[in-house]
Amino acid sequence: MRMPATDARSYLRALALHLRAYGPSYASLLAAIVYFSAHFTVGVNATPSLPYTLCFIVKGDFTPRRGDLVAFRWPGGGPYPAGAVFSKFVRGLPGDEVIAVGREFFVNGEYMGLAKRFSAQRERLAVGPTGVIPEGQYYVAGSHPDSLDSRYALAGWIRREALIGRAHVVF
Repeated sequence: MRMPATDARSYLRALALHLRAYGPSYASLLAAIVYFSAHFTVGVNATPSLPYTLCFIVKGDFTPRRGDLVAFRWPGGGPYPAGAVFSKFVRGLPGDEVIAVGREFFVNGEYMGLAKRFSAQRERLAVGPTGVIPEGQYYVAGSHPDSLDSRYALAGWIRREALIGRAHVVF
C-alpha cells in the first residue's frame, strides 16, 4: 500500500524540522562512535581460558611487556575462525627461551603448563614451537589449564602484526 502524497510531504516536513532541531546531536553522537571505534573496542571472553568475561581494549601500536593482558587476532584453525579476537597474558618476549619437556612448557625456566593431547572436541593437539622467541613474536597464555595458547601449534607464538592492543578487565 502506498502512502498518499500529502502524507509523504507531511512526513518529510516533520523529518526536516526534527533534523534541524536535533541534527547537531546526531552528528556529535556519530563523531563519538567513530572516534571510539578507531581507538577502543570491547572483548568478550566466552571460554574459561581467563577468569574474566568483558575486557576494554585500547587499540594502538605498543610494545607488550611480560604480564600484559593483550588482545590479538586469532590466526585461524581449530574451532575458531581466522580474525576472532582473543585475550591472553604475555608470558614470553622476543629473546626468551621456550622449552618443552615432554608436553610440559617452560619460558626461561618458568613453568607455563602441560600441553594436552586432545582438545575438548577430541581433536589431536600438536605442541607449539620451542626455542628462542624471534623478534616481533610473543608467547601468550591463559590462566586456565585448558587455554588454547602458545603451548599449542594452533596458536603458536603471536606475531606483533596480530596484536590489537592492551586489554583491561571490566569484569
